[in-house]
Amino acid sequence: MSDSSELIRTYRHGRTIKISFIIACLILLFAVIGISLTIGQGISFTESYELIFNHITGVTYPDRSEMWWKDYFIWNNVMPRVIIGIFAGAGLAIGGAMMQSLMSNPLADPYTTGISSGACFGAVAAIVAGVSFTSIFGSYGIVGNAFLGALVPALIVILVSRRLGSSPAALILVGTAIAYFFNSFVTLMMITAEADDLQAAFLWQVGTLTGMTWSDIPLMLVITCAGSLVIMLLSKQLNLLTLGETSAKSLGLNVGQFRMICLVLLSVMTAAVISYTGVLGFIGLVSPHVVRLVIGSDNRLVMPASIAAGALFLVSCDLVSRVISNISDIPVGVVLSFIGSPIFLYLIIRKKNGSAEVY
Repeated sequence: MSDSSELIRTYRHGRTIKISFIIACLILLFAVIGISLTIGQGISFTESYELIFNHITGVTYPDRSEMWWKDYFIWNNVMPRVIIGIFAGAGLAIGGAMMQSLMSNPLADPYTTGISSGACFGAVAAIVAGVSFTSIFGSYGIVGNAFLGALVPALIVILVSRRLGSSPAALILVGTAIAYFFNSFVTLMMITAEADDLQAAFLWQVGTLTGMTWSDIPLMLVITCAGSLVIMLLSKQLNLLTLGETSAKSLGLNVGQFRMICLVLLSVMTAAVISYTGVLGFIGLVSPHVVRLVIGSDNRLVMPASIAAGALFLVSCDLVSRVISNISDIPVGVVLSFIGSPIFLYLIIRKKNGSAEVY
């Protein structure tokens, strides 16, 4: 009986640590957001949240007064990029966590199927060649092109994989081939582009949150929230895949069909993010690794923890990009690579030394 009680205490203690990690990420995210709002107008941490609360509750200030300008700056310049940073980081992180479980591969991320290359092709086609694939998005020609371009590689991967088989190796190889294919077209367009178009295309490829507006939020918010909810509902099936395909099939999971459903879901979520922000690297690769290092491999907790960690990672990197830049923002994609690559290298070394389980 004492052994059973000890086992229950150990389980509860472990679960408390895992939940505490998620809460800690959310508290840090709250702090980072507050700091982000203070940069640029001499606004204090408490004043920034007071201004947000007053704006939501309908408090107004005299036109052109100091408080009016502070409210305008926070609500129109900073809040959109912060909110998009939260949802973009959360969406890419939970997508990376799902992809790593789906492929049983620690190097998998939301871009494994060539989605980023297709999005780059669509965006660069709009920027450099002035080619628009759709008028549905109106003035958001680059966003529409990038969204459709991101879905094309995913569709090709799904169709080819149904013929070759949906094994992780086949999906990764097909995705790699498609990525090189689209990258060749991107390179061809960029070497013939004018200087201004080339700069715009390059900045999109690096990834940035600069210039985000409230109108950029709705589509990303709806797709990210809905997709994240579905992924969390599928966490038990993802846990079955960690046992191996044979075991998962014996427990009643249709592995091939399940992978296809997850790929479609991931493709739409990733396209909704990078069509606005450009290609943001390392979020979907590093965040799930850090989460699994702390809380283990149970996807029922890994998924919500990845959401919190991914949002914190991107918003923090965006804060760094604004702090270290005096004239214009350094693209957040540069900071993500600068910070994410050594973290990932450390995790690889830690895994190699056998001191911790990374995935």
